[in-house]
Amino acid sequence: MRCAAISAEAETLREWARQLAEDYLPDNWERVSSSAFSRVAVNRKQQIYYKEYRARSLAAVLKARVKGSQASRARINADGLLEAGIDAPHNVLWGQLPGRREYLFTVAEPGDGIDHWLSRTLPKRSKEQLLLRRQLLSELGTFVGRVHATGFVHGDLSPSNILAAQLQDRFRFTLLNNERNTRRHPMPGTLLLRDLLQLNILPASDLGKTDRMRFFCAWRRQMRTLSPVAAKILATETCLRTLRRLPKARV
Repeated sequence: MRCAAISAEAETLREWARQLAEDYLPDNWERVSSSAFSRVAVNRKQQIYYKEYRARSLAAVLKARVKGSQASRARINADGLLEAGIDAPHNVLWGQLPGRREYLFTVAEPGDGIDHWLSRTLPKRSKEQLLLRRQLLSELGTFVGRVHATGFVHGDLSPSNILAAQLQDRFRFTLLNNERNTRRHPMPGTLLLRDLLQLNILPASDLGKTDRMRFFCAWRRQMRTLSPVAAKILATETCLRTLRRLPKARV
């Protein structure tokens, strides 16, 4: 009976995928903003996400033959993070669609993006918010440092790709959109710098100089194989490049 129930659930998901791929929203589904090369929707009642992947170009199709498709990389990389003790969305079902498209259903993880926390939930308006904001940034640095120390780089570490959920007296972080993840030993500094730049691109109104240093101090404590000189260079280069990208911000 259990196998029959699983089979029925899988067929329901496949039917939803066919409908969503045709831009039809089944009951309880709503669209989520995404890039031009993907389609994303969420079913909050069932607590699942749907993501459809579209080939960006012929070169992307050829790359997929060598390194695997985006959907394959997303689910394999998420499994790798979970095996390493790093939270990522759990895979539910994946499959192919016409026109070289693929889809992936994942469990909807709790929390909001780091950008939402810093700009809306904790905008420094009270003492309590300020303390919680400091805790968030310190624990975020520890989390990202642990990801990097384990050998992973995300490749698209925008603030919206890290969910934070407040659980009692601490935060739980989840990495989203893991198609570009790589794992290297030793970790090239250029890849670390790319991740740090992507995460630090928030404007000074959302992430000030003290905020960034609090993050970097916590991040550095996890990077035990990184020399003090290398850590200082990465932090300095991240701030300098952020300044160039945000010329009006006082970082």
